Amino acid sequence: MSSSRALTPPKTGLAGLTENWRSDLLAGFLVFLIALPLCLGIAMASGFPPMAGILSAIIGGLLVSRINGSHVTITGPAAGLIVVILDAVQSLGQGDAMAGYRYTLAAIVIASLLQILLGVFRAGKLSAFFPSSVVHGMLAAIGIIIMAKQIHTLLGVKPEAHSLFGTIAEIPRSVIELNPEVSAIGLLGLALLICWALIENKTLKMIPAPILVVLLGLALGQYFDLDHVHKYLFLPDAKILPHHEFTIGPAFLVAVPENFMSGFYFPDFSKIANHEFWLAVVTIWLVGSLESLLSAAAVDKLDPYKRDSNLNRDLAAVGIGNLLAGLIGGLPLIAEIVRSSANINNGAKTGWANFFHGAFLLIFVALFPKLIHEIPLSSLAALLVFTGFRLASPKEFAKTLAIGIDNFAVFVITIIGVLATDLLIGVVIGIVAELFIHMLRGLKLDNAFSMAYHVKQTAPDTHHIAVSGAAVFSNFLSLKSLLADFPQQKQVFFDLSDAELIDHTVMEFIHHFTEEYNLAGGRCEIVGLNNHTSFSDHHLAARRKIAD
Repeated sequence: MSSSRALTPPKTGLAGLTENWRSDLLAGFLVFLIALPLCLGIAMASGFPPMAGILSAIIGGLLVSRINGSHVTITGPAAGLIVVILDAVQSLGQGDAMAGYRYTLAAIVIASLLQILLGVFRAGKLSAFFPSSVVHGMLAAIGIIIMAKQIHTLLGVKPEAHSLFGTIAEIPRSVIELNPEVSAIGLLGLALLICWALIENKTLKMIPAPILVVLLGLALGQYFDLDHVHKYLFLPDAKILPHHEFTIGPAFLVAVPENFMSGFYFPDFSKIANHEFWLAVVTIWLVGSLESLLSAAAVDKLDPYKRDSNLNRDLAAVGIGNLLAGLIGGLPLIAEIVRSSANINNGAKTGWANFFHGAFLLIFVALFPKLIHEIPLSSLAALLVFTGFRLASPKEFAKTLAIGIDNFAVFVITIIGVLATDLLIGVVIGIVAELFIHMLRGLKLDNAFSMAYHVKQTAPDTHHIAVSGAAVFSNFLSLKSLLADFPQQKQVFFDLSDAELIDHTVMEFIHHFTEEYNLAGGRCEIVGLNNHTSFSDHHLAARRKIAD
C-alpha cells in the first residue's frame, strides 16, 4: 500500500480551520501571489477589464470554497477560457468593447445556470464523452491562440489584423516594429519564467515565479517611466470616464479603479434572442464545465491524502460562483490545476486555503489599487505566453504521438479545427474524426453509443467485469457510472478478452481506476489483453482483438 494512504485526512469545516489554519493561511498567501498577476492577465487577454479576473478569484475563494465538493482545489479564472470569452466579446460587441463585455456577462449568467443544473442532476460523468486526444488537442489549440495574441502585447505593438491567422502573420511585423522599453520588460520576464522552470532548488521554488516577473516589471516600468509616457487600455472608473467606457490606445500599463466598487459591471440581456448569444452560452457552458471537471479530477491525484472530490457538487458550486461573477462583472471561473498544484505543494490541507487566497486578493485590491496600476501589460503578456507554450509545447505533441499515430491524428485535427473555425466546432470535428477512425477499425454504429458488459460476483469479495464488443469513448459512460459507486476493498477483475476494440480513452480510464482502487486497499487487475494487438508500443494505446 502507498505510504500516502497512511496519512489521516484533516478535519473539514470550522474544525479544520481551527486545526490547520497556519498551513492553510501560508498556502493561501503563496497562491494569492501567483493568482494576482495571472488573474489580471487572463482578464485583459479575454477582453475584460483587469478587475474582472480579480473579482472571479475572490468569489472562487470566499464563496465557492465553502460550498464545493473538493478539498485543496483553487477556483478562479483560467487561461483555457481566454479564447472562449474573447470570441464572445468580439462577436457580440461587433467592435464595441464595453457592449461586448456586458453581453458576455449575460451569456455567463445563463451558462452558469446550465452548469448548476449539470451538477444537480449528477451529470459530471459526461466529461467522459470527450476523447483524451480531443481534450489535449483543444488545450494545445488554446495555447497556440494565446501565444499568437499575447506576443504582440509583449512586444508593445497593437496588431491590425482581426482574424487569428492574420494575427499570426503579423508577428514578424511586430518583431520589427517592437517598442524597445516594453519588449525589454516582456522578454526579460519571459526569460525569468524559463529559467525558474529549470531551477531544481526547492527553497527557491517556494518563491512564485509570476510574482517575480511582476516585481521585475514594476521596477523596469518605473525606470522607463511608462506611467507618464503612455496611455492606458482600461479606465473603468466612473470618475474618469462617464458611462464606464473603454479607451483605445497604445496600452502599456494596467489601470484599475481606485474605488473597488467601481469595478462592478452588470450584464446586458438584450441579445438573448440572438443566435450568436446562445452560441456563446453553449461554448462557455461546455468548455468551462469540461475544464473544471478534468482539473478537479487531476487535482485529486495530487492530493497527499488521496481524497476524492464530489465532482457533481463541485460543478454546481462553480456554477453558483459563475452566476455571481456574471452578475457583477467577473470572468467565469473553473477548478484551476496550476494554482491548485502550488496550493498542495505549499502545504494546503483543506478548502480554507482557497478561502484565504480569495481574502488576500480582496484586501489587496481594496487597499492597494495604485500598485496594480503600475504593473506593465508586457509582464502579464509574458506570463500568458509562457502558459500558452506549456499548453502547446513540443512535449505535448511527442507525448500524444507516443500513444499512437491515430491518437496523434485526432490531436492535430482538433488543433487545426479549432484554429480554422472556433473552439466548439473544432472539438466536434475532433470527436467526429475519432469516431471515423474507430469505424474504419470495425466499430459498428449500433455499438458506438452502447457498451455491452456484465458484472458477475463469483465470491463474496470477488467481482468480474466482462466487456464485449467495442469499448470506446462514446459508449463507456454507463461503465464509468457503475465504477463510481463500486464497493471498495474488494477483488475486481476487468475481463477484456471479448472486447473487439478498446480505444485509448477507455484504456486510460481503466488503468487509472485500477491504480486508484489498489491504492485504496482493494485488488484490481486487467485480464484478457493477450489476444489483442496494440496500435503502438504504448501501454495505454488503442487495441483490437486478434481474429480467431
